[in-house]
Amino acid sequence: MGFLAVLESILDAILPLRARTSRTRERGLEDIPLTPSPHDLLGVRITTLMEYQNPAVEDLIRSLKYDGSGHAAKLAASVLADYLREEIASSRIFSARKILLVPVPLHKSRARERGWNQIELVLRALPAEYRDGTIATLAAHALARTRATKPQTRLSRSERLSNVTGAFAMPDNSLVRDAHVLLVDDVTTTGATLTNAAMPLRRAGAKVTLLALARA
Repeated sequence: MGFLAVLESILDAILPLRARTSRTRERGLEDIPLTPSPHDLLGVRITTLMEYQNPAVEDLIRSLKYDGSGHAAKLAASVLADYLREEIASSRIFSARKILLVPVPLHKSRARERGWNQIELVLRALPAEYRDGTIATLAAHALARTRATKPQTRLSRSERLSNVTGAFAMPDNSLVRDAHVLLVDDVTTTGATLTNAAMPLRRAGAKVTLLALARA
């Protein structure tokens, strides 16, 4: 077990999930600052929106992932909407293509076990114009995870890379062809998941921008 996984186990023993979710419910957008940061990981650019080291952000992410907190989803969606509003308005790269918001998918077995995809919860909590095609379209099932993978937090850097290699596929290439896809994950560390998830999207003819709520 890696250092991060050990640390998370210790934190979970000290700070139970219920306490994290309770604290998150008491917080507003002013407690979760938007701090966009570009990272060059595995030869690609990944932009993260919040600082995971901020205790409020860590509470939010873990409440979202492990408790499916609706309030956490709304807070994260507000942060993401603020970023998208500024980024889309200021960048010409979005003007010539339809914009799709695609969550990094869970494997169907993990989805059944957990009951939700935390990033899909966030994207569905965005204002309607970012889901219905006015500004962007939510394409929740444009990408599929074709095999179950181990939790990345338990793996070394090299294991993370091999764990997700070839784990994603396009059910229908025409869904994303010539689109600008914003591929979104909750947390990135090495960039392995986002990088591998982007490959079939690019092969299908999409331009892909990689986003994560935070970097651990």
